[in-house]
Amino acid sequence: MTSPSPSVAVEPLVVFEHVSCSYGDSPVVEAVDFSVAPGEFVGVVGPSGSGKTTVLRALLGSVKPVHGSVRRRQGLRLSYVPQLETVDWNFPVTVREVVAMSRPTRSWWPRMTRAEIVQIDEVLDRLGLEGLASRHIRELSGGQQQRVFLARALLQDPDLLVLDEPTAGVDVRTRHEVLHVLADLNEGSAGTRPMAIVLTTHDLNGLAAHLPRLICFNRTVVADGSPDEVLRPYFLERTYGAPMEVLRHGGMPVVVEHGGDELRERMSRRGA
Repeated sequence: MTSPSPSVAVEPLVVFEHVSCSYGDSPVVEAVDFSVAPGEFVGVVGPSGSGKTTVLRALLGSVKPVHGSVRRRQGLRLSYVPQLETVDWNFPVTVREVVAMSRPTRSWWPRMTRAEIVQIDEVLDRLGLEGLASRHIRELSGGQQQRVFLARALLQDPDLLVLDEPTAGVDVRTRHEVLHVLADLNEGSAGTRPMAIVLTTHDLNGLAAHLPRLICFNRTVVADGSPDEVLRPYFLERTYGAPMEVLRHGGMPVVVEHGGDELRERMSRRGA
């Protein structure tokens, strides 16, 4: 996973400056400050209802701040991958047609030119979905379904890829599969140029602990740094409103809620 060199001045892709957003009279996020540089891989973690999705919407421009500003680099190309739980998997559409929905011009939908078909199939091949273009989306595994929506986003050749809970509701194998694909996209080793990634997640141990940079978030930024810097009891309690402990296993932080005596005992026996 790549990150910009600290010795080189790099113009950020996105800058949040004291951003507050509301739905009606109810504030959802307040005084949010952070930026995303080219090549970064950033996870935003926090409980349900903490405003994580609102931050993504403000980043994308679909929610306007009531205070502060969100500055995007001129010409920035953004792609968004929604939560898969919001997808109607019974809708009669094939893998190729789902990806084609992201074409800049779709006036003749669902008709595709030969050039568009070739382009779409090349993206599918790069993500390990070769031979599945004509398959109905409900016939795919969870990992394949997530890759289809990644392919749809990649067709726009983004500078910044934005994902909302990409591993929500998936099994451990699919979670690892998604993480590896995102790491490849971030590094540019999946046949694409390197791209910055911002995602939200509830998954502290399975996903967040593996990312280079984390933002603990609950209506505002609680902590911002590497997993070792922010996955600490003080920041986690301020983020989640409940006491948590952080253990070490295999050199990585493991977050447990108070009362996790069984897990602590098992890790102790393993020499964690």
